[in-house]
This record gives sequence, structure tokens and C-alpha cells, in this order.
Amino acid sequence: MGFAAQVRELTRADHRAAQSVTYFDALLAGRLDRAGYAALLEQLHVVYQTLEEAAEAMRDDPVAGPFVVDELRRLPRIAADLAFLCGPDWAARITPGPATQQYQARLREVAFTWPAGFVAHHYTRYLGDLSGGQVMVRALRRTFGFDSDGVGFFLFPGLDPRAFKQHYRDLLDTAPWDEVERQRFLDEVSWAYRLNTDMLDELGRAVVQGSAA
Repeated sequence: MGFAAQVRELTRADHRAAQSVTYFDALLAGRLDRAGYAALLEQLHVVYQTLEEAAEAMRDDPVAGPFVVDELRRLPRIAADLAFLCGPDWAARITPGPATQQYQARLREVAFTWPAGFVAHHYTRYLGDLSGGQVMVRALRRTFGFDSDGVGFFLFPGLDPRAFKQHYRDLLDTAPWDEVERQRFLDEVSWAYRLNTDMLDELGRAVVQGSAA
């Protein structure tokens, strides 16, 4: 079993927990309004702003640099989606919740200076976006009648998801990490999943419970 396959197997429970949150259940079932969906993008803007700053810092790193692919960049797409959903003053609406602030703090702690730490968070976010994006696009189009506006975050023009994920797995398999560093990487992937789950749980309490009140 290659290292990429080990990563997927050993973090399967973390990945499943990140998917099984109240917020996504409500969004996929069409129980949220546009503001409830925009609330997700507002928190993700904070996360991706930091992660993509780290990507620029890591672009020339011999290990982390090959993972930095411009077609993956989400920040401009989040901004365009928020402008469509909320209008030109969308940036003034962004207030990171405590869990998002924790997520951002961890990214600042590890993703700018530790190559494997950057890759752990990069893997957790972007491969998740690629894998789940089409499901989300279909659900959002069904609920809100969107075409391409409003769902740009989940679209990756210019990338073949299947081919790119195989390329990504090859990069993980050949990363020059010893067993200690591989374990540190796995631990950080699990942490990244937990930070994401905490952010979504917090969002669910604020948005889903608020809409039900």
C-alpha cells in the first residue's frame, strides 16, 4: 500500500466525521436560504486566505512546492460567489467564528514554515473540495436555481479531477519523508479534519438552529 492510500485509510474516520455535520445535512437537503449558504463561504474565505498565503510562501519549497497548483486557488472564486450572493459590501460581512479563528491560527502556526504541515492542510481542503464539489453544485443548483454564479467555489475549470487526484497521490507517495515525518503528517491531517469539523459544527449551531428558531 502506497503512502497516499495509507493516508486515506488511516484518516477515514476523520473524513467521515467532517462530512456528517448538521450544517451540510441542512445545505444538501435544501433547508437553508442564501444567507445560510453564504455563511459557509464567509468562514471559508478566512481559511483560504491564510492557506493560499501559505501556498505562496511554500511555492519554491522542493517538497511542498509541487503541490501548489494555480488552478486550485479558491479565494478569487469565493470572493466572486460572495459578491453574487451578498452584493459589493460582502467583505464587511465576514466575521470569523471562534472555531474558524482556531483553524486560521493553526494554519499560521504550521503551514508557512513546515512543508509537511502545509501539505497536510492543503490535502485536507483541496482534495475534499475536488471530491465533493459536484455533489454540492447539484444540490445548490437544485435549491437556488444557480447556473455558474454562486457555485464557483466548487468548480475547477482546467482540471481533470480524476487525473489530478492521481497526480496528487503520486506526490504523496514520493514525498521524501521518513516514518517519523509521515506520522507527523498523518497527525496533522487528522487535526485539520477536526478543525474543519469544529468550524462546520459551529456554523451549524449558528445557522441551522437559527433558521429553525
